Amino acid sequence: MKILISADMEGATGVTWPADCEPGTEQWQRCRTMFTGDVNAAVAGLFDGGATEVLVNEAHATMRNLLLEELDERATMVTGRHKELSMVEGVQHGDCDGTVFLGYHCGAGEEGVLAHTYLPNAVTGVWLDGEPASEGRLNAAVAAEYGTPVILVTGDDRACEDAETYAPFARTVAVKEYVSRYAARCRPPARTAQDIRLAASKATLLAGRLDPADPSPRAVEVEVDAAHLAQAAALVPGVTRTGARRVRYTSPDAYEMIRCFKTVTTMISQAMEKDYG
Repeated sequence: MKILISADMEGATGVTWPADCEPGTEQWQRCRTMFTGDVNAAVAGLFDGGATEVLVNEAHATMRNLLLEELDERATMVTGRHKELSMVEGVQHGDCDGTVFLGYHCGAGEEGVLAHTYLPNAVTGVWLDGEPASEGRLNAAVAAEYGTPVILVTGDDRACEDAETYAPFARTVAVKEYVSRYAARCRPPARTAQDIRLAASKATLLAGRLDPADPSPRAVEVEVDAAHLAQAAALVPGVTRTGARRVRYTSPDAYEMIRCFKTVTTMISQAMEKDYG
């Protein structure tokens, strides 16, 4: 039983503030330990439940946040950026029996701790086939095309509610409760580790290869907070403006959908200016 862990940081234990997960800050250094602790708890639980292989894919920002030297020695980690499938790198090989979305969060424009979709700001909303789309929904669509079920999601309580819309059978663990975008009721890592480990162990019962979802056209809409960012996004072939601050594109399948989304958000981020966005 091989399980993929897609590990994001905003939804990790104790993380509530941008500097908690911005590489290079003092707070980030501190929170890296708690982030790694969440991952280790999931790894331990997955092996408790019968997993024979766990691959951890670093999925936050620079994708160099987890402490390899403190990682459970039974796991293997993919670290670093510019991967084919970004946050769900590894699922495309078709040999994963389940995936864990660890440290996830709500999407842009939603109420949740550090809620966003790919970019911390600028993107104010994303829709996949007309449904509000968090990173979880986007990544779950990709995993489904490779017959890999989402078996566990951890994050704040709002992220867990979001998971019910795209992975209704997955187990969830709320490591903190939403107060505002930058505040949460948090429990110490010793307690959240117990919850994550237990849930991961039980989640292995949901693991197992599924029939891959038939590739089908996926439509994505992205709303930004300034017109020039939509203009920049529309430079990507196949992406068209549908309004002053909105763009839309349709991909033949989820694989191409997520790759185009990464390109669109990269163009948006490169068009941002420091003071005016």
